[in-house]
Amino acid sequence: MAAEIISAAGHAVAVYDAMPSVGRKFLLAGVGGMNITHAEPLQKFLARYASAQSVLTPIIQAFDASALRQWAAGLGIETFVGSSQRVFPKEMKAAPLLRAWLHRLREQGVTFYPRHRWLGWSDCGALRFSAREHATAMAQEKLISANACVLSLGGGSWARLGSDGAWVPLLRAQQISVAELQPSNCGFEFSVSEFFKTRFAGEPLNTVALTTTDIYGKVHHLRGECTISVYGIEGGAVYALSAPLREQINRSGTAQLNLDLLPDRTLENIIVQLLLPRGKDTLSNFLRKKLKLSPVKIALLKELSPREIWHNSQLLAQTIKSLPLILTGVRPLDEAISSAGGICFSALDKHLMLHQLPGVFCAGEMLDWEAPTGGYLLTACLATGRTAGAGVVAWLQQQTKIKAFE
Repeated sequence: MAAEIISAAGHAVAVYDAMPSVGRKFLLAGVGGMNITHAEPLQKFLARYASAQSVLTPIIQAFDASALRQWAAGLGIETFVGSSQRVFPKEMKAAPLLRAWLHRLREQGVTFYPRHRWLGWSDCGALRFSAREHATAMAQEKLISANACVLSLGGGSWARLGSDGAWVPLLRAQQISVAELQPSNCGFEFSVSEFFKTRFAGEPLNTVALTTTDIYGKVHHLRGECTISVYGIEGGAVYALSAPLREQINRSGTAQLNLDLLPDRTLENIIVQLLLPRGKDTLSNFLRKKLKLSPVKIALLKELSPREIWHNSQLLAQTIKSLPLILTGVRPLDEAISSAGGICFSALDKHLMLHQLPGVFCAGEMLDWEAPTGGYLLTACLATGRTAGAGVVAWLQQQTKIKAFE
């Protein structure tokens, strides 16, 4: 996106990518539907960026969901709003959008150099690359001098696609503040029996409500879907709470997540149902028939609650409405959909240029922000790319004026 803005202003642009082809994580984002943005009201949209909301607000306002859809339309990609307000390309794929985009960039004179891994700067300030002409060729070091540079190196998740976080020590060596990269939109671990893991791994917990209290005392509550895994729990609703859950674990070693297994029923209604005659039914069958609890929800209740509650309708109903799940660990960074942490915004000006390195701009997931899935990640990446690109154009104009004055 930065290359598009800079080349459209008439400047020569080269894109260097460590991978054999560009846009690999972009293509991965398209697996299963390519959710490019979200159509909810702007203020609600901006709130999804939590602690980074204030700094990202002007950046996203300059390229919001509507502008992103217009941009895609300009590439010949029609979009639509799904039932969840998520926005998708009509073809539900990333590849057509990427192909059209790369064609536009090449038409604007942008050149691409795959298999060029950035290694930092030389003593004279040139960009250092480890370059391969093809997959089996020996790597050779290249030095590239540029009037301006945009770093868009990704976070730390999905290292096999290029986002390996190897840039962190390179920037810290330049005295640039970088917050530690951490998993975001990720799964969490909790202890259950081997029987439960074997029997229910992969089973969805459909229609639940999740509640947790963050380290600042703020209560987070949402309704959605999640999935039992061999290590614990994952899925969209859990991903959306990954930041407060992760911070709890960072601080105290555990996090508490309360599950409402029947969010469409009141506590009183559940108690009334539990007091009905059971007849010859086992309690599990009774819960399945009267409350429509799925086998995985019943099994989770048995795993996580003391036996005495099963003989007390009041306590059982309360547990169904608020089942405490103690999370003991965060899944590894490379498994996460995205990452938190990155270059601190205090190290950047409003154009996303590094204070320490004039002429060097940064964009995308390598900046210190995070957001839930739903189009928010991609929107912020594209919007920061445009801001950095516009910053480069302004910087080059300023440098030209300075040289002319001299």
